[in-house]
Amino acid sequence: MIVSLTPNTTLDLTVFVPQLRPNTTIRATRTFHSMGGKPTDAAWILGRMGVASLALGLAAGAVGEKVKAMLEALDVMTDFIEVDGETRVNTVIIDESTGEHTTITTALMMVKPEHVAALRERYAAALPQASVVITGGSLPPGMSPGFYADVIELAREYSVPVIFDAAEPNLSAGLAARPACIKPNEHELSALVGRKLKSVDALYAAGREIVKRYGTQVVITMGADGALALLDGRGYRIPPIAIEVSSPAGAGDAVLAGLAHALHHGTPLEEGLRLGIAAATAVCLQPGTAAYELEDMERFQPQVELIPYP
Repeated sequence: MIVSLTPNTTLDLTVFVPQLRPNTTIRATRTFHSMGGKPTDAAWILGRMGVASLALGLAAGAVGEKVKAMLEALDVMTDFIEVDGETRVNTVIIDESTGEHTTITTALMMVKPEHVAALRERYAAALPQASVVITGGSLPPGMSPGFYADVIELAREYSVPVIFDAAEPNLSAGLAARPACIKPNEHELSALVGRKLKSVDALYAAGREIVKRYGTQVVITMGADGALALLDGRGYRIPPIAIEVSSPAGAGDAVLAGLAHALHHGTPLEEGLRLGIAAATAVCLQPGTAAYELEDMERFQPQVELIPYP
């Protein structure tokens, strides 16, 4: 069973505007509600593939209920701890004049120690049946980065591989617990090592150091430059597939889904990379976060190239 663990559940509101200008009223040309939050995005993407999973996390209010309903509509089992406040809504603004996107995040859930303890208890109860865990993302007020180290270490006690995706300071805290795989983007990896990584070679060197130090495999997403994968004893450069991007939001989470698919089915991670990159490309065609069409993913999959690197 694939388990996703999302401390900070999210709904994304994607807004397309002709041009993002300050100090003026802007009329949106299109708006879309979609899933948000890295692990729940991955669970939602897997659900579209017909792969069942269990989504654990914290949720609150009417928005939390909507997130739950969206997941369950794709046969994802949900088991959320109800907390105070409201599950957050992130606003993704797409500037149609430049293609640039801006994300405004909020922090609306109010988490108490007893909520965190209850979530950990349900997570521990799920681990004996788990084949792989996907976790990461931001943490709501009331939680510390040490939460990620704790849940990754707990999964290791059950010999369950963890795919982890987060930004600093959560990334370094979770990495110390040696997850099976991390999936930073180029900016998150730069923040982790404390310097701007300006080239593919620099990203590769930083990723290789992580593999050497922690035994953790690293998949680095680089936006329009594709991806790098540093696996056990092998590395790949994955060039992008040429498309007209509508919105890239959730594309990295599709890579998480592909990696989890491979670990769950016991297939090589190379197959998970091909599936994940194809799904990520399909996600970029759609305006909403993590939304995609199966037909697009299937036609992109044969086009994914894994080029040995360096």
